[in-house]
Amino acid sequence: MGMDDKIRNKAEELGGKAKEAFGDLTNNERLEAEGQADQAGAKAKQAGEHVKDAAKDAFGK
Repeated sequence: MGMDDKIRNKAEELGGKAKEAFGDLTNNERLEAEGQADQAGAKAKQAGEHVKDAAKDAFGK
């Protein structure tokens, strides 16, 4: 994955944290849950990036 994808995924994770925190502050459970879901999706994408990076390193491509 390119650097742009990594930046986008990190931004998505941070946005999810902000959404979750705002939902918590305003007692909005739906918004809090959306933030948690955004974070989970971003972390899954980041895990996939780490696997691809490790494969590149292992096989020298």
